[in-house]
Amino acid sequence: MLTKLLRPIGLCVALTVPALALRFSGAAPSPVIGLLLFGMAVVASSFVLAWAAEAAQVDISGGLAIAILAVIAVLPEYAVDLYFAYTAGSDPEYVAYAAANMTGSNRLLLGLGWSLVVLIGLAIAKRRTGKTVRELTLDSPYRVELGFLAIASVVAFVIPATGQISLLLGFALLGFFGFYLWKVSRADVSEPHLVGPAATIGALPKRARRALVIGLFVFAAAVILACAEPFAHNLIAAGTELGIDRFLLVQWLAPLASEAPEFIVAILFAIRGKAGDAIGTLISSKVNQWTLLVGSLPLAYLLGGGGAALHLDARQVEEFLLTATQTLLGVAALLALRFPRWAAWTLLGLFATQFALPGQTARYVLCGVYAVIALVALVRNRRHILPTLAAPFRRVPSDADAIGDDRDPSVPDVTATARH
Repeated sequence: MLTKLLRPIGLCVALTVPALALRFSGAAPSPVIGLLLFGMAVVASSFVLAWAAEAAQVDISGGLAIAILAVIAVLPEYAVDLYFAYTAGSDPEYVAYAAANMTGSNRLLLGLGWSLVVLIGLAIAKRRTGKTVRELTLDSPYRVELGFLAIASVVAFVIPATGQISLLLGFALLGFFGFYLWKVSRADVSEPHLVGPAATIGALPKRARRALVIGLFVFAAAVILACAEPFAHNLIAAGTELGIDRFLLVQWLAPLASEAPEFIVAILFAIRGKAGDAIGTLISSKVNQWTLLVGSLPLAYLLGGGGAALHLDARQVEEFLLTATQTLLGVAALLALRFPRWAAWTLLGLFATQFALPGQTARYVLCGVYAVIALVALVRNRRHILPTLAAPFRRVPSDADAIGDDRDPSVPDVTATARH
């Protein structure tokens, strides 16, 4: 058993050594070399995160394990975005970068991440069953996470409406995130279905298992934090050499780098047939972004020498409005705890459209398109709106409660083997 663990974990640790040595030696390689080495470390840490999060479900609720995984997986994004917000306190130019990084990573997560994971999950389900599956079905406990995201997505419209992220709103969002962690921690612990290194870790004696899981979480978090900033900076430097606009680099390439651990973990889950856990991780990450991350921005700005509110210009207001309407569509499409194929392609298509239609008018038109489709989805799933909004304030259901869920039993549940 020890040998089975040492090989994969040892390999991942070895892949992080060059990046860590480079980080703490102060050496400055070319952007391409730096990007490769730090990227390799981030990928290796993502595998460690996935194994630790799966094995953790033996001892804690799956929801809390997914929430912890989501927080650690987005550490690179937090490190980069909070750096921009802190610097903005003394240099107003960085306010735009903080907003751009946050909105870019948020839209990237939903438009590309959610869509890609669903399409992979449906493809895996078809390969296993031999039948075409048109939608991904989530277990009922995920309604709690969706409820938190629904409330956060509604509150998010306060930002473009007021043109600022106030300290008061920041503290409210941070408190809401604390409530979210407390809520998901109260879910019942059920027997997970583990494979590979995660299964080996889960089979260890309780004391050794818990110590190893905690150690893996800490190691992965430390590597990600150490590599986040140089990874993003090398990506930006490499892009700058190619003549790419700096604002676009901050909004899209840097978030693509910082979201890499999260995407990799989610895709790993989907490939293993755990599409439910994959979407659960990404939903939890969206909750993190609209609560913990957004709530931390005005605090970092204040600590950096700024005022009690992070004021946004017209471009940033548009970006936040576009991000909020996209999130609303994602929530509306998932209200029935089903993620249909059409929703995945729609989110992916609209995400790609924003690059083909730049400009203020195009962004407002895209906001309208998101809002109209979201309204249609809300009307179609209207009976699930109140249960979803109330879910965060009710008893957290266990996995066993999924049997009594009100979903259509005729719809194939491609995530059943992942959580039962």
